[in-house]
Amino acid sequence: MKKNVFRKALCMMMAAFMIFSVAGCGKSADNGTIKVAVIKQLDHASLDEIANAITAELDSLAAQNGVTITYEVYSGQNDQSTLKQISDQAVADGCSVIIPIATMAAQVAATSAESSKTPVVYAAISDPEGAGLTGFDNVTGTSDMLDTKTVIEMMFTADPSIKKVGLLYSLSESNSALPIAQAKEILDSKGIAYSEQTAASNDEVVAAASSLIAEGVDAIFTPTDNVIMAAELAIYEDLAASGIPHYAGADSFVRNGAFATCGVNYTDLGKKTADLAYQAVTSGMADMNDYYTMEGGIVTVNTETASSLGLDYSGFSAYGEIVEVTTSAE
Repeated sequence: MKKNVFRKALCMMMAAFMIFSVAGCGKSADNGTIKVAVIKQLDHASLDEIANAITAELDSLAAQNGVTITYEVYSGQNDQSTLKQISDQAVADGCSVIIPIATMAAQVAATSAESSKTPVVYAAISDPEGAGLTGFDNVTGTSDMLDTKTVIEMMFTADPSIKKVGLLYSLSESNSALPIAQAKEILDSKGIAYSEQTAASNDEVVAAASSLIAEGVDAIFTPTDNVIMAAELAIYEDLAASGIPHYAGADSFVRNGAFATCGVNYTDLGKKTADLAYQAVTSGMADMNDYYTMEGGIVTVNTETASSLGLDYSGFSAYGEIVEVTTSAE
């Protein structure tokens, strides 16, 4: 009981610290400075890569255009209340633009900025329409919409004998709803059986993966699901040892041990997002699209996992440029 009380108190102190830290945004009108709040939904490889690309591009834009751009990067730790506190404070402090990364962060930021009309330029939303992020005068951003058909086809390119596919995702991630529905439709059309397992925490992801192993699925598909991504390092070894390739929606999964994906370049996506944010502040949003879909076609393969599985991935070249990676905890 005492541990739980201490833990709760510590979480409250951290949230309070994050709120006060956001005050660094200051007033956007001060000396013409463009002040930016970059809000990650949580910490993991893909979102970190995007945030780093955004800040690098903001630095570049400042130098190119002779303007001052300041920014702070925050993480909501996948907690809606924390994300709301950060977004609300960014609006209250008059930030020029808010750049939320991932769906929950974007939804919360859009709500926080509804009255003030602070520009919100999100990054990496797989299904902006499904997430309710279209039709706003002050909201736009980049989409990493997954080509589900290609990822499923990659499964059968590597192993034409697949009979049953596991679908591993989180119900809390609206990013996952459309690609999971698409995957079911594709598998149904092929006459391939599938089994669904959902999870909302690292422990649940581990349990869900164990269930799919026990069921004897031949491969597993996960969309760009942040909950599953955060737990990839905890499941990839068991999946590989069981001979089950994990196909996922982003290269961050693959860098953390999953087998393969076909998706977008997140550094390019971050750069594009920063460019849109600068445009929103300097030129306004009247002529901007609801969102901008990034081109995919980047096939990422974990060579260590491929070796463990004994799978030949040379056929993946039909789907795009192959980038080979090894497992990293970063």
